[in-house]
Amino acid sequence: MNAPPSLPPPNYRREIQRYKIQISITVILSLLFLIFMIGNPDVFLRYDIYRAFMSTMPFFGIMALSATFVVTLGEIDLSFPSVLGFSSWVFGTTYVATNSFLLSLVVCLLIGTFAGLVNGLLVARVGIPSIVATIGTMFLWRGLVNMAAQGKGIALVSLKESWMHSIFAGRLFDELPTQFIALVVIALILGFIYSRHQFGSHVLFVGDNQDSAKMMGIRVEIIKIYCFMQLGFFAALSGVFLTCEVTYFWPTQGGGMLLTTLAAVFIGGTSVFGGKGTIYGSFVGILIIGSLEAGIVAIGLTGFYVQFLYGLLITVSVSLYAVLLRRTV
Repeated sequence: MNAPPSLPPPNYRREIQRYKIQISITVILSLLFLIFMIGNPDVFLRYDIYRAFMSTMPFFGIMALSATFVVTLGEIDLSFPSVLGFSSWVFGTTYVATNSFLLSLVVCLLIGTFAGLVNGLLVARVGIPSIVATIGTMFLWRGLVNMAAQGKGIALVSLKESWMHSIFAGRLFDELPTQFIALVVIALILGFIYSRHQFGSHVLFVGDNQDSAKMMGIRVEIIKIYCFMQLGFFAALSGVFLTCEVTYFWPTQGGGMLLTTLAAVFIGGTSVFGGKGTIYGSFVGILIIGSLEAGIVAIGLTGFYVQFLYGLLITVSVSLYAVLLRRTV
């Protein structure tokens, strides 16, 4: 009697080659936290520091996950912090006028999506390079919020009276910030779309070779517009999370998130030239960028080292990924 055919042994080398970017970024994160734990075990072996990270990372992390799609196209968006600021002002003023959390949320998200649509049309239809177009809209939306707010903040303590506030700034079991749960859920959804859905495949095709994508029947302009729109949407959503956490709006809201957000994307392995990237990598990049400043201070260095180490980490990571990708070509 013939024995049943045996399954071929798994090709571990091929799997390692396939996921080498994800493996590399995971190793970087592990080494970084190992340094922090050795440098100050009293801080990094306690839950308190991680709870603090989980309550602040989602504000830029949600935008980093979303920006991965735009960067994968080989494009860039510099306006999303300004979109966050203006959308937050819309959210705050609508809530003060109506006392309706749900209406304020819907109007805010519509404004953010519209801002993304403007960027998409300027890039895809008008043909303006994305860096130029979004520099313009960056000043446009920030200027609008400055004119509208007149330098004044909006106190929103009454947000806590709404049951929806606990969704955006609550604590599950009094310990786990709900905004971090939202970050993980968004990462899973966007990760599925990016790697398993047809839209994600089209984004990768367009980023890799736009002309070939057109020949394959992919609607390149629509793909670009959708990517910018979803970034505007998630920028507005991040603004709601931030506003609910601090129960206050200030005109400069979101102003310092540009570099940290893009740094998380680039550290995560998404190619600035387009066509390659991972949502998982961006998520790990968020964990790295979100913990770096606190870790530096905790191990005894001053805050003056933060920007230097940001730059060093980005340079080393991007150089490492470039070498790894070159070896497969």
